Amino acid sequence: MSDTTTDADLRERLRAAGLRATAARVAVLRVLGGRATASSHPEITAALAEDGWDRATLYRNLVDLTEVGILRRADLGDHVWRYELATAPLAPGHQDVDHPHFLCTVCGDVACLPDVVIPVPSGPLPGAVRLGKVAIQLRGRCDRCEAAG
Repeated sequence: MSDTTTDADLRERLRAAGLRATAARVAVLRVLGGRATASSHPEITAALAEDGWDRATLYRNLVDLTEVGILRRADLGDHVWRYELATAPLAPGHQDVDHPHFLCTVCGDVACLPDVVIPVPSGPLPGAVRLGKVAIQLRGRCDRCEAAG
């Protein structure tokens, strides 16, 4: 989402996906649009705490936005669901991720890697791989944790 995206643009995107354009949904999209990486439900809740949104309302909206393909949801192996804006429309119910993520095994930080391309060899592949319904993650130590020793 660009810095010039207005709340009216967000409301139109919601309506185009068949959802009511509620203030909570617009707030969630605004928060995720301002982040460079996927965010967990607690991170989104903390970002919107001053606006008075409760955890349950925000969670229901994250689920709704994911189901219609506006958001993507990924578990990067640490059993925490993270959400990000989908860069391309998804078919309803798809949970695939269009780019790899890096998860620091020490501090838990997550980085999106939109410019990383992972080649897939030819040959017999599971259906999920052929259909692109997979999440690719790289795990290791981030630069900050590596420098700390």
